[in-house]
Amino acid sequence: MSSRFPKAILVAALLTAGAAEARELRVCADPNNLPFSNDKGEGFENRIVDLIARDLNATLAYTWRAQRRGFLREGLRAETCDLVPGLPSNIEGVRTTFPYYRSSYVFVTRMNEAAPQSFNDAVLRTVKVGVQLVGDDGWNTPPAHALSRRGIVENVRGFSLYGDYREPNPPARIIEAVADGTIDVAIAWGPLGGYFATRESAPLKVTPVRPLFDGPQLPMAWDISMAVRKEDDALRQEIEGALTRLKPQIDAILAEYGVPRLDQPSKRTGILP
Repeated sequence: MSSRFPKAILVAALLTAGAAEARELRVCADPNNLPFSNDKGEGFENRIVDLIARDLNATLAYTWRAQRRGFLREGLRAETCDLVPGLPSNIEGVRTTFPYYRSSYVFVTRMNEAAPQSFNDAVLRTVKVGVQLVGDDGWNTPPAHALSRRGIVENVRGFSLYGDYREPNPPARIIEAVADGTIDVAIAWGPLGGYFATRESAPLKVTPVRPLFDGPQLPMAWDISMAVRKEDDALRQEIEGALTRLKPQIDAILAEYGVPRLDQPSKRTGILP
């Protein structure tokens, strides 16, 4: 018995030390927002943060919250989580990593119909156009402002980016409306347009919006980063290290989900768009 007792103490001590060193990577994400995330882990952000957690030898722990008003205030800033993926790199009130992709708004049209080449394309004055709106107050997104500047209003229909949260993937409604003929052109955020366009029964095509700036104050493209609290620079550096090490896997995931990229060379020309 005496020879076993010290071994038992050693085993208990090792188990206690292991438990003390166990780490969680706490992430705030939307449970119903494909292609980005859902509570089944099916979004590309789910898959990317899973890679990061494993790279950091951490267990992934989610705080699920609809990505609407108060999302950052009641999540990251309230310390119910430590990391939020998929935010614009220049967002205020947080500390962001370097970007892991850059995308833009896109025109989504049926395959057999002409796609607008820019906001100045005359076709936008004659077809039914759908744009995304943010919030219950219908706050206008940059494409909505760009159309309004040109007096293109009467033939435009707004689709809430939030939609009916009781349904799966509420932002997909704008792409479904192109497929079923309710509208002729959708102007949607690139990752959403690229993902859902390939999942409709009607063949659709996705064309990046040009120009990328409609005047100096209205961008159509953003760098996308991950965010931590302002004071948590150590975690930011860890996440950036993981993003660097995992870049080939992350690029493959983004390609699998059809994310239009502005930070990748064209396969045809080898030149950045």
